[in-house]
Amino acid sequence: MKITAAVTREKAQPFSIEQLNIEEPRPDEVLVKVTATGICHTDLIVRDQWLPVPLPIVLGHEGAGVVERVGQSVTKVQPGDHVVLSYGRCGRCANCLGGYPYYCLHAYEQSYGGGRPDGSTALHQNGQAVHSHFFGQSSFATYALANEANVVKVRRDVPLDILGPLGCGVQTGAGAVMNGLRPHVGTSIAIFGTGSVGLSAIMAARVVGCTTIIGIDVKTDRLTLAKELGATHTIHGGEKDAVEEIKQITRGGANYTLEMTASPRVLRQAVDALQVGGVCGVIGAAAKGIEVSLEMTALLFGRAVRGIRQGESVSDSFIPQLIELYTQGRFPFDRLIEFFSLDQINQAAEDTERGIAIKPVLRMPD
Repeated sequence: MKITAAVTREKAQPFSIEQLNIEEPRPDEVLVKVTATGICHTDLIVRDQWLPVPLPIVLGHEGAGVVERVGQSVTKVQPGDHVVLSYGRCGRCANCLGGYPYYCLHAYEQSYGGGRPDGSTALHQNGQAVHSHFFGQSSFATYALANEANVVKVRRDVPLDILGPLGCGVQTGAGAVMNGLRPHVGTSIAIFGTGSVGLSAIMAARVVGCTTIIGIDVKTDRLTLAKELGATHTIHGGEKDAVEEIKQITRGGANYTLEMTASPRVLRQAVDALQVGGVCGVIGAAAKGIEVSLEMTALLFGRAVRGIRQGESVSDSFIPQLIELYTQGRFPFDRLIEFFSLDQINQAAEDTERGIAIKPVLRMPD
């Protein structure tokens, strides 16, 4: 079957819009006609090979669309269902079976391996393989093949073209608060980086009852939006000492912090801004090999630093919960979105890197 896709062929080079062939779904796979796909920071750093994947490849891991066909063993969805595509997982390791699929022991291969677990790819062009199954989907395309495990059925009364970011970026930010840190009502949280993930975390912090919510960034327009979406305080990190400001606002330090920027300097700030017994969640994806320096004495006093992947979300339940909050007006993630067509992907990527677009979403051609 012919599809149109944005292909990454060379490191740090523009995406190329091409015609490819996609295979029919295997027994446990679902073929989805993609309506729209979000662009995530991870797509861009993988394009640039911060995290190496085999090339050429079709990236994209925030897809949403309509089920076209299903493999013979699929029971979760059927043709015509509206779905969001989320992260891949093996479903068989100890962590998957134990209820922690976001920490699948084979997560790296599932996300960055460039194909199915058996090494095959679903995409070809003129008899040549093009790598697929990025995060279990490769949804920078008009059609995507996903595994039944990472397809999430969603309600039909919410526009599909806004739902893709729930599969990764929005889920990651909101889940880091709701599932990872789980702050108590009345506590304080400081969020370093107010892009789509950080703003999702701010909205989630308001939902769960944090009473001091601090957004830190160097872009004034994003800080303004952070205030509108639930931040009680904002700090321009380029103009003020964020650590001292947080300590002053919270009278000693935040109960929780989240680091979104993948900057060692900012991570150090996020840890230094904690009060005794506070927890820093690390979300920002840095290039492999990047290290950070922390003061050991500060950690000795009960401060903790922990990574949080995919918002520690079980997507089949968490994504519908976020949609319900959205329909109630309590989680307006659609305010983060700016739409582009698939053939505008390079402009969308550039706008993301320049901080112009918070969450670009690519609408697919009919």
